[in-house]
Amino acid sequence: MKTLIRIAALLALCTVQMAGAQVFPAKPVTLICPWPPGGSTDVHLRQFAAIASKHLGQNVLIENKPGASGMLGPVSASRTAPDGYTLSQLPVSAFRVPHMQKVDWDPLNDFTYIIGITGYTFGMVVKADSQWKTLQDVIAYAKANPGKFSYSSTGTGTSPHLLMEEMAMKTGAQMLHVPYKGNADSTQALLGGHVMAQSDATGWGRHVDAGTFRLLVTFGEKRTKWGAPTAKELGIDIVAYSPYGIVGPKGMDPKVTRTLHDAFRKTLDDPEHLKVLAQLDQVYWYKSSEEYRQWAADTLKAERATIERVGLLAK
Repeated sequence: MKTLIRIAALLALCTVQMAGAQVFPAKPVTLICPWPPGGSTDVHLRQFAAIASKHLGQNVLIENKPGASGMLGPVSASRTAPDGYTLSQLPVSAFRVPHMQKVDWDPLNDFTYIIGITGYTFGMVVKADSQWKTLQDVIAYAKANPGKFSYSSTGTGTSPHLLMEEMAMKTGAQMLHVPYKGNADSTQALLGGHVMAQSDATGWGRHVDAGTFRLLVTFGEKRTKWGAPTAKELGIDIVAYSPYGIVGPKGMDPKVTRTLHDAFRKTLDDPEHLKVLAQLDQVYWYKSSEEYRQWAADTLKAERATIERVGLLAK
């Protein structure tokens, strides 16, 4: 009888140990999109998540948490258990906002950097029936009517905002910035006539395709499939694509980080995902966990100069 009790106790102990040592992932993973549904980031991440599910062996579920210039979602993820089951996209505003205002999070020490994946194509659009046919028309108007040319963006300190600030600074134009939580709200503002233009990533693409919006300029190295001139072509020395990746809370097990990285790397290189990048005109931007964290440290330093240049550095 004592032998049977001993065996039963050993089996119970083994069962507990096996449960505690479950292979990751043992349940679905949540990937936070810190922007509203319908924008370019949301469209990309939903398709990325669907493809990642087959490489990870568990469903990857998207949860939208917009706000705070794209930082509400990542900060929320950073305050969850570091078990790898709650992750977030990390926008480049993570390296700008701390230079603009006091924050209660640290862009380097509050996150586990998992993988860098892509960057945006940015551009400015107006309604198709707008009086402004070219970027030169806009700049001329904004110079002649300081502060009257209004444009929407995805938030203060985001790339769509800072690109316009830098363009205004380089051309002498004065424009009125109207920030929103994401592409959907920003787009509705232009459609409803509440602003004169929209600055954003390729969330405007479907409206350009439909003939509702006119694309006046993009901010990449070369023209996109829509054919609008780049800022550089027009004599404005600005090139930007604001890379982003996926992070989790600080303190994640390196084995879990590696599992996620490897699955997401396969997703990044999956032919179906490469088609998504082509459709959105987004760049391929792979960074390993170590490379991504080093890039983050370098970018945090570099973005201070950008923020100072456009006059938004916290006093």
